[in-house]
Amino acid sequence: MTDGPVCLTLIVPHQLREEVFDYLAEQTDLVSGFTASHGAGHGADVRLRTAAERVKGHADQTAVQMILARSDADNLLDRLRISFAGTKLVYWSTPVTEFGTIE
Repeated sequence: MTDGPVCLTLIVPHQLREEVFDYLAEQTDLVSGFTASHGAGHGADVRLRTAAERVKGHADQTAVQMILARSDADNLLDRLRISFAGTKLVYWSTPVTEFGTIE
């Protein structure tokens, strides 16, 4: 396995949004920045936590994405497993073939 870049995506329940943002901002040795967007979780395994979510039929969630070296993503996931144990955060990572800034 190479240490090439990956895009790590976290699916965060609305109630944990600010806590996760603060936590990621503190992980300066691994995370240089991230992007967040609103999402609506659907499916049998999605927990509808509030009455409003049950009425709407979907969970209010935030998708958080960051580009990291594979080893940094693995280390961050280890930390998240400890700090957010029991929260059922969903995640996945995908290889990044190219990453840069248009100047």
